[in-house]
Order: sequence, then C-alpha cells, then structure tokens
Amino acid sequence: MAKTNNLTIGIIGGGQLGRMLAMAAARLNHRTIVLEPQSDCPAAQACNEQIVAEYDDEKALAALASRCDVVTYEFENVPVAAAEKLSLSVPVYPPPQALSASQDRLTEKRFLNGCGIPTADFRAVDSQDDLESALAAFGGKGVLKTRRMGYDGKGQRLFRGGEDLTGAFEALGSVPLILESFVPFEREISIIAARFGDGAVTCYDPAENVHLNGILHTSTVPAALSDAAKAVAVQSAEKLLAALDYVGVIGIEFFVLPDGSLVANEMAPRVHNTGHWTEAACVISQFEQHIRAVSGLAPGSTQRHSDCVMTNLIGDDINDVPAWLSKKDCLVHLYGKTEARPGRKMGHVTELLHTGKTLVF
Repeated sequence: MAKTNNLTIGIIGGGQLGRMLAMAAARLNHRTIVLEPQSDCPAAQACNEQIVAEYDDEKALAALASRCDVVTYEFENVPVAAAEKLSLSVPVYPPPQALSASQDRLTEKRFLNGCGIPTADFRAVDSQDDLESALAAFGGKGVLKTRRMGYDGKGQRLFRGGEDLTGAFEALGSVPLILESFVPFEREISIIAARFGDGAVTCYDPAENVHLNGILHTSTVPAALSDAAKAVAVQSAEKLLAALDYVGVIGIEFFVLPDGSLVANEMAPRVHNTGHWTEAACVISQFEQHIRAVSGLAPGSTQRHSDCVMTNLIGDDINDVPAWLSKKDCLVHLYGKTEARPGRKMGHVTELLHTGKTLVF
C-alpha cells in the first residue's frame, strides 16, 4: 500500500494566518501543532494540538521540535533565537535568516538594496538630533517608523513639513527609529511568491492594494500594472528569495511610481494579507502553496481563474457579513474571533468579478 506524505507541522503563532495554514495542512493530510500563548486563539479551532506557552519558552520549543517534522511561523516577530534553536533539531522554514532580515526596518532596507532592489531613501534615527538632521536632509518630509514591531500603521508618524519636532523622538518611545523619504507613488502593489527546496520559484499575479488608517482595506487583481513592471516584481522576488535561501511563501510590497518603476516598501516572510484573494481566485491558495513548500511537496499552479477584489473586515465590519453572504460569487472567511474591536481584523471576503472570458483549465 502506498504511503501518504503526512507530516506533523509546527506553527509558531496562533492568529488568523496560523489558522488558515492549519486548514490548508489538514487538506493535504498533515497534522499541525500550534505554539501560541493565547489558549483561545483563532488557530486553536483548526489545528490538531496547541502548546500554550510563550514563543521563547525553552520547554515548549523543545516539545515542539520533538513532535514535529518541520516548523514554520505565521508572523515575522518570532524571536530569532527561538527559531535558530529549533533549527538545530528540526527544519525551520522560512529559515531564521529571513526573520533577521525582516524584523528591523533598517536591516530590511539595507538587505533589499543589497539584492539590487530599490527602496525609499532612509536614515537611522537614534535620537532627537538624528531625527532633526534626517528631516533636514529630506526637506522636512518623511515617514518616521519604529524599526521593530510596528504593523498596521502602528509606531509611525508622518511629517509633511513645518511641524513642531519637539519631543517627536520621545513620542515614539525613544526606541531605534528609521526615517523614510516620501515616495511620489501612484499606487501600491504586492506580489506573493513561493520558493521550494529545489530552488523553484512560483509567483501569483500582483495585487493592487488600498489602505485605510494604515490597515489594508482591499486587494484587487489584476493590478493596474504594465507587463514590464510585473516582470520587475517577479525578478525582485526571485532575487530576494535566492539571497535568503528561502523555503515557503513571502509577501513583498511595492510602490508604483509615475514612470511605472517600482520601489520596494517592505517584505514579510510569511503568508500575507494581500494574498488572501488566492483562496477564491486560484485553485491553489497561498496557504496551500506554503504548506506544499515547507513539507517538500510539488509546487501548485499560481494561475488565476478569476479577477477579484478582496476586502478586509475590520472591527464592526463584521456586522456586514449577512450582506456579503447574500452576494453571488463571494467567498466569506471569518477568523473565529469573538470580540470586534476597532482596527482588529475579523475576517475577509473575496468577490469574484465576471470578465466575460471563458476559463480554460
């Protein structure tokens, strides 16, 4: 009797991305064990087991390593030391160096540039004096960000010129910061790519993204993007993944300039919010592609069978679910969170758009 390739996959992090990874793993006959300190996390409803402990708990990490064939993660702020320790006894994908490159925005920008991928101009800011000097170099304008832990618009401040700078460094916690120059972009796009153990890379079509209050609102596919710009996005992903010796899915965000050129904004070494549309508009979603990559399975097709718009459900948007459910060709995905709070991602919906094309498979 033929054996199935059923593995036990450890997932560090129990949020909605961990939940969707566990769901994809189950479809491929894999078991999942989630390491997450919150016992009622979204992933707990979909995984086989949960280890309730902090991400750097030595006993929990040892237990995870001993019970899993491979370990992955759902967010980029996993302690690097924890990932490195795990990697001594079990494969960890994406590799720990991807965490090191992405957790600090200054390191990330330098790494992207080192791969030949352009970014906004930037300056390290470690004091109020550094901030004033950096702003002067950028004509008084820029985006000040914490170098670590910021997401969904948190830990940021915009300077449009002429603001009172008194106490600005202290207001962001007197922690290491980075000032990025303004980029005169026309739109924002992202590409979801995956690299496999043999070096093969697959890419989904770029999505065009709109943010509200610093949080992703919609991702539309196809993006308003030239073939040349799309090729640059793919080439950038390939270079970045090769430099990291990467295995798994990555999300890379870009600004599109008026001349059509691309400037990288940031990378995320994990499945990505701007790739949620793939579960409705592709046969193989980003989540399954990631599970395929980390478990040594063959790549799935990234071909899109439909145009679509993915919309995040943030906070009280959860009240709109009945209306979304009444729509034709609309996939609703809720995250199992019991309390809706402002700025909290409660789910997403992907509406397929009819183009009049005949689909061929």
